[in-house]
Amino acid sequence: MEKKRGKKVSIIGAGNVGATVAFILAMNGNCHEIWLRDRNPDISKGKALDMSQAANAARSHTIVKVAEEASDLKDSDIVVITAGSPRKPGMSREDLLMINAEITKEVVLDVKKYAPDSIIVMVSNPLDVMTYVALKVSGFPKERVVGMAGILDSARMAHFIYEKIGYGAGQIRASVMGGHGDSMVPLAKYSTVAGVPLGDILSKEEIDEIVERTRHGGAEIVGYLKTGSAYYAPAKATAIMVEAILKDTKQIYPCAVYLDGHYGYKDVVSGVPVALGANGVEKLFEMHLDDEEKMLFDKSVKSVKRMIDVLKEQKFFDNLNS
Repeated sequence: MEKKRGKKVSIIGAGNVGATVAFILAMNGNCHEIWLRDRNPDISKGKALDMSQAANAARSHTIVKVAEEASDLKDSDIVVITAGSPRKPGMSREDLLMINAEITKEVVLDVKKYAPDSIIVMVSNPLDVMTYVALKVSGFPKERVVGMAGILDSARMAHFIYEKIGYGAGQIRASVMGGHGDSMVPLAKYSTVAGVPLGDILSKEEIDEIVERTRHGGAEIVGYLKTGSAYYAPAKATAIMVEAILKDTKQIYPCAVYLDGHYGYKDVVSGVPVALGANGVEKLFEMHLDDEEKMLFDKSVKSVKRMIDVLKEQKFFDNLNS
């Protein structure tokens, strides 16, 4: 009888985000192996060794290894892609478009060749467009390519709500949809503190302040760090998605996924609520939006569409199947 294989997660890009995702997963012990792949193999080796030792300290059975060759991605259940140029002060996500599209294409072609049955979790920015690139380059079913964004943006909004009211930490549930960036759509009416609607606690002006700060939450951290971008919260948000897939929880999270007629949009990626499970996106939910929210969501989707159109104009997607 064939021995049952343990779960394998490969992470491409062992920088701050990728390494922190690996560390969280290793500490939680929900997969058998984590493989780190980076353009600098020595960085991967050092971090993998350090994390494997930490896993032993935590009495976790997870082993962290190094994928020195693309072929080491073989049999991956999930591939997390964080590879790309980080956003620097004064740089928009759009500025990263062509640089990271080429990097994403290169690594996704490796995934397609060596881990054709895997689920891809995209983290690289600009997130929604890179998720679209990964989907088109891989040719995977849309359910098996999902981007990390909404969990992070919702967490940022929840923290800003806490800072505003000063209580309820851990009991705040914020809801965000749309693109990951300045055009995201925070949904105050679906946000609560211990079940109490946010509108019953804060004024419209206060909520508007929180919404605006949430939209620029990533840039605020970039401004402080100077030479890089956020990684603890993005890594935790990514790990939550990976573990939902590994454990087949079917829990609902806002994630960046391909819209094929959903909310009235086609051939674009945006953040909407989905159930995550063993097959990736198990179900996509269409929320009721009021006129203002529809307008903001439309603006958000169109901002992503414009970047996709830039790639199409550059003939980025030509000859993918040649």
